[in-house]
Amino acid sequence: MALADHDLGSRTQGNSSSRPVKLAEPLENPVANPLRIARSAMPDGYDIALRKSVRGGTDSLLRPDQGQRRQPMRGFEEQYVDIIDYIVRITHRIWEEKDIGYIYDTYRHNCRVTDDAGLQYGRDKIVADTVHTVNAFPDIRLYADEIVWAGNEDSGFFTSHRTVITGTNTGWSRFGPPTGRKITVWCIANCLAQDNEIFEEWVIYNQSSMLQQLGFNLFEKAREFGDARVRDAAPKLLPSEPTRLAGQGKPIHLPSAPAGFDIEDAVRRAHHYSWNWRNMAALDRLYDPNLVFHGPTDRELRGLAAYKSFILSMIAMFPDIATQVDEIYWMGNDVDGYLTSVRWSGVGTHRGFGVYGPPTGRQVRIWGILQQHIVRGKVVEEWMMFNEFDLLQQIMASEPI
Repeated sequence: MALADHDLGSRTQGNSSSRPVKLAEPLENPVANPLRIARSAMPDGYDIALRKSVRGGTDSLLRPDQGQRRQPMRGFEEQYVDIIDYIVRITHRIWEEKDIGYIYDTYRHNCRVTDDAGLQYGRDKIVADTVHTVNAFPDIRLYADEIVWAGNEDSGFFTSHRTVITGTNTGWSRFGPPTGRKITVWCIANCLAQDNEIFEEWVIYNQSSMLQQLGFNLFEKAREFGDARVRDAAPKLLPSEPTRLAGQGKPIHLPSAPAGFDIEDAVRRAHHYSWNWRNMAALDRLYDPNLVFHGPTDRELRGLAAYKSFILSMIAMFPDIATQVDEIYWMGNDVDGYLTSVRWSGVGTHRGFGVYGPPTGRQVRIWGILQQHIVRGKVVEEWMMFNEFDLLQQIMASEPI
């Protein structure tokens, strides 16, 4: 991410655009296999990785002279030696050095940025929203926690940047007057960059946690923002039946698993069979029993049993939910382990009881990004963020959004 923010509270809507990526051959099953990044574009080790960059501390990570270029990066400024260096240092420059105008050099004029409530279109909107958030949190700091990357100078570089954000709300924001409260939230931003410019970004903030830390009632704020979207006369999406099932049929089966451990197949299979087949036992094949999980609104779970309960609670609230993996890439190998980035989406109807309140019958749209650390074929740690505050708006608004 360069985390060009969209003010941690934007509300426009739209659809993601196509991207110039090199594609792998499609799997037999088109439902479980949207267009994929070629496997040849996945780094098979950690020669270029954040974990190596931070060994010298902050001074080493942010120093202007990073040495010789370590990978081909046609069109990028010469000061950046690899894609990790590019993401870390443009984020620092824009946010912490407050060189907000640098967005004009690092974002394409017609870039598309999808946040937890929809589409932001165009570079000028990104600049304006970044000014807004820096004004609201003048002491803002962004700490790079992990960056998963793939791609190359021809197809574009894909990056999944997990960041911890801190700051004090001493300025006005979309949410109201200054509260004087400190926040610590995290987010994941997936970017696609080419020729020194980011032209597509998907970013998810732990916005529900931020609002609670600022002292707001989360449900009341969701109702307020949801009703504002209704007043804005945003286009209404008429509900329809999610296509998890074909008529009276059963969910589709994926093709037979390949021999040995195949990282993409394992991730797609675990997602499809747990969410769409409601088979929690499918998670046993990929997840470690001692899994550590970090989720939205500061959910911290320990153990696979707790993770299964979390997935079941979501399905219980949205009994007809249908989900899919929209994008996956990774770095690593069987010996050193893998880091994955998985972007997913779904639709379902709020017909069950749970933490979001009594059933409303509202159909909702949900999307998210997760990162996984896989060791010896098992997920030992996962970070998942999805559009929870937007989900609450869809449920709480006085009229369907």
